[in-house]
Amino acid sequence: MLKRGIRFTVLLMLIILTDQIHAQQDSQYTQYMYNTMMINPAYTGSRGGTSIFGLYRNQWVGLDGAPKTATLSFHTPIESKHIGLGAAIYHESIGPQQTNVIDVDFSYTIEFEESKLAFGLKAAAAWYNFDRNKLHLIDANDYAFDGKPSTFLPNIGAGVYYYGEKYYIGFSIPYLLDTKTFSKTDDRKISDVNEKQHYNLMGGYVFDLSENTKFKPAALMKMVQGSPLQFDLSANFLFNERFTLGAAWRWSAAVSAMAGFQIDKNWFIGYAYDWDTTDLRKYNSGSHEIFLRYEFFRETKRIISPRFF
Repeated sequence: MLKRGIRFTVLLMLIILTDQIHAQQDSQYTQYMYNTMMINPAYTGSRGGTSIFGLYRNQWVGLDGAPKTATLSFHTPIESKHIGLGAAIYHESIGPQQTNVIDVDFSYTIEFEESKLAFGLKAAAAWYNFDRNKLHLIDANDYAFDGKPSTFLPNIGAGVYYYGEKYYIGFSIPYLLDTKTFSKTDDRKISDVNEKQHYNLMGGYVFDLSENTKFKPAALMKMVQGSPLQFDLSANFLFNERFTLGAAWRWSAAVSAMAGFQIDKNWFIGYAYDWDTTDLRKYNSGSHEIFLRYEFFRETKRIISPRFF
C-alpha cells in the first residue's frame, strides 16, 4: 500500500507541480514515423492510397495513473490526387484526467518533377474530464482540486510537408490556439493547465545499403513554451521489404527498441518498448506501444519515403 501511494504521489507531482502548468500536452508516440498525420496534417493523403491506422500506448507500466493512449485514424487522397482528407479520434487518460479528441485533416499537394510539397490544415474538438474520485485527498473540500469537471475546447492546426522518393522534411503546429482547461474565474487561485502551441520539425531519409536492406533514419524536434526542448532520433533497418528492426533515443527521456512486420500487401504491425532514462525509471517497468495499419492502393507504384516513415 505504501509503495502504491508513493507511485501515485510521483504521478500527481507530474500533473500538479506548480499553481500554473505550461506542459507538453501532445500525446507521446515512439512510432510516429509510421503515421505522421498524428503530428502533421500535411501528411494527409501522402501515401498514395487509403490508410487506416490504430495504435495503443501504455506508458510507464506499474505507475498508478500513468498515461494510456489509444488512437484510430484514416486518411486518403481523393480523385484529383492533389487533395488529401483524413480524420482521427484519440483517447488519453492520465491519473484523474481523461481527454478525448476528434480531428479532421485536409491537405493540398503541389507536384514537382521529382518531389511534392503539401500544405495541411487540421480542425480539432477536445473534451477534457477530471474525476476527483480518483484522487486520495487529505482535505475533501480542498478547492485546489475543484476545477471544472469537464471542458470542451475547439482548436485548429497547420503544417507543411515536402517529400520525394527517399526523403521528407516537415514542419507543423498541430494546435495553433492557446487554450486553458480546469480553470476558475472567481477570486480563488487554483491550478490551471494552459495548453501552449507545439512546434514540430521532422525529417527522414532512406539509404539503400543493398538490394534487400534499407536504412531509415528519422528525426523529430518538438518545441513548446515553458518545456524543455524534446529531440527524438530513430534508426530503422528494413529487410526484404518485410521486416523492420530499429532503435530510438528521446533526449533526456527514454531509449526504445522497435520491430515491425509487413504481414501482406495490406497489413503491417509494429511494436516499440521504451526504457525510461529519468528518475521515473525507479517507479515503472517501461512503456509499450503497438500499432496495426491497413492500406490499399489503386496504383502499383508507391513512394518509398511515406511507406516506411
